[in-house]
Amino acid sequence: GAPGRPGPARPGSARFGPARPGPARPDATCKNLPLDLVFIIDSSRSVRTEEFEKVKIFLSKMIDTLDVGERATRVAVMNYASTVKVEFPLRTYFDKASMKEAISHIEPLSAGTMTGLAIQTAMDEVFTEEMGTRPANFSIPKVVIIVTDGRPQDQVQDVAASAQAAGIEIYAVGVDRADMQSLRMMASEPLDEHVFYVETYGVIEKLTSKFRETFCGKMVIPRGQCNVLLGAGEGTAISVNMCALGTHDCEQVCVSSGGSYVCDCYEGYTLNPDMRTCSAVDMCAPGRHECDQVCVSNNGSYSCECYEGYTLNPDKKTCSGKN
Repeated sequence: GAPGRPGPARPGSARFGPARPGPARPDATCKNLPLDLVFIIDSSRSVRTEEFEKVKIFLSKMIDTLDVGERATRVAVMNYASTVKVEFPLRTYFDKASMKEAISHIEPLSAGTMTGLAIQTAMDEVFTEEMGTRPANFSIPKVVIIVTDGRPQDQVQDVAASAQAAGIEIYAVGVDRADMQSLRMMASEPLDEHVFYVETYGVIEKLTSKFRETFCGKMVIPRGQCNVLLGAGEGTAISVNMCALGTHDCEQVCVSSGGSYVCDCYEGYTLNPDMRTCSAVDMCAPGRHECDQVCVSNNGSYSCECYEGYTLNPDKKTCSGKN
């Protein structure tokens, strides 16, 4: 997650930022909807290295929320820029740890934003039984989620129309400089349910809960096949949306959907009753920290210290008695 503006760490102590990806809570996992889920990461040159890492964290958090398995949700990852690379197909991994390990090693391709080519390749090469997609007689609906921060460099309207004609439902998510008009051309109707916007890659993980609600929600997608495009296209002027500068009063995070928005907070913070402002969570509460002896909470993060007569070990968590 995005940093919670913590102060400097004390001498002899270590700071653990608010974003510490860990196992999802049991109630955050979707148990009842089998998916054939394909992430497609747009790694064109407009995405900076640290932003690409945020996308990979988002993928891992999405996997944490899903009930993964050969007979449950299958996951594949594609990477594209001017070319398309299948990092691993649906048939390769059936456990979260292996998927997340493979995701951690993905490198950006860094040239071009051929979104149309990526959608076409997904239709032609990924949604096949040979690559691990379940047979058609399973009647699993197909869903595409496109997440981009720019404008596609190729034709996407006709490809998206072909995908929708083939029964694929398309969600479009814009980040930062995203060309919202392109997103609306790609997305399924009604647009207010299929087009989303977040301000930065630093808060893209906040979309995880929205997709969990969609995939696990009653009567929304009883059984789903999902193809996720994570975009990083060449930047263009941002279209008007409810989270644009000056149109919302959220203190930290604004999440836009259709003609409305909700406020959210960075990790390590919690939304106040006014639903606009945020307060730091006590990171030293039982179960929240990994300190051996003393936990010092500071503005959404924490550091570890030791009792008198002990010194902090190199792991910055445990303590050893002084000689």
